[in-house]
Amino acid sequence: MHVITRKRLNEFAERHVDAKSSLARWYAIMRKSRFLNLAQLRETFPHADHVGKFTVFNIEGNKVRLIAAVHYNRNKITSATC
Repeated sequence: MHVITRKRLNEFAERHVDAKSSLARWYAIMRKSRFLNLAQLRETFPHADHVGKFTVFNIEGNKVRLIAAVHYNRNKITSATC
């Protein structure tokens, strides 16, 4: 998937160094993957939840939540916030 807002992830990782490696791992997985729907996404991220129009990922053992808009039909993801 094409992750559109890498800058936001980097800024968060600089402020919260303990989450940096987990965010990098999430980014690497997302970049190399193509998910067609939430069910496929949950095969890789079993604790991802769909909330409204966003998907919430648990990062760093549920210490951080990454909120993103996942556009399965366009193979793109926009991280809203961590």
